[in-house]
Amino acid sequence: MVKKSGAEPTNPTDPASMGRIKQIRMVAGIVRKGDPKALPLVALAGLGTAAIVILIGFFVGLIYLFIPLGILTGLLAAMVLFGRFATAAQYAAVEGQPGGAAAILQSLRGGFTTTPAIAANRNMDVVHRTVGKPGVILVGEGSPSRLPSLLATEKKRIARIANQVPIYDFQVGDAEGQIPIRQLNKKIMKLPRNLRGQDVADLNFRLGMLPQQLQMPKGPIPRSARMPKAPRPRTR
Repeated sequence: MVKKSGAEPTNPTDPASMGRIKQIRMVAGIVRKGDPKALPLVALAGLGTAAIVILIGFFVGLIYLFIPLGILTGLLAAMVLFGRFATAAQYAAVEGQPGGAAAILQSLRGGFTTTPAIAANRNMDVVHRTVGKPGVILVGEGSPSRLPSLLATEKKRIARIANQVPIYDFQVGDAEGQIPIRQLNKKIMKLPRNLRGQDVADLNFRLGMLPQQLQMPKGPIPRSARMPKAPRPRTR
């Protein structure tokens, strides 16, 4: 008889269940796929930086002191460049895909809580909500002609319980008046910090009491997907 394990097996493709080294390998594979020259450039940046620092140590007569310093400096330079390539690969993976802004919002650091697809319509226009120290941030994806009404409705719904908390709204896309998805993170991080940590927690609690709207799948959504039709009322 085969013994069943009490713990459920973890998904091997889930980054949260992977070790640090495996995560780096996975990201490196994504970076290499997006730009084959990226990893060689990272290696050259690390080696070049280390070599320069070691040469300085050689000329000043402190080479034994500068060797470990050069190695650490080279590793730091390689990590910084690798991080930039990884960020660019992330944007390239979600750019132009419906739901891509939700993936960017969920990667925000600094105490942000993101709820994807709090509002949507049949045309696949969607609004995501992020709560943090700036206040409430609504991010819409879709048509610039349809999103304003969708954002305004959600903004009005939140304002009833937000108690004068600032509510910001952005549209992500390539149309006039919209923000390119590559600039969304920077745009949000530049917002003023209007709330303290406890205020953010209280705001999240109040927003959690709002009636749930039609939810959509998290992350990028296939272009062929359509919103389900509402059931027709029965007549007697």
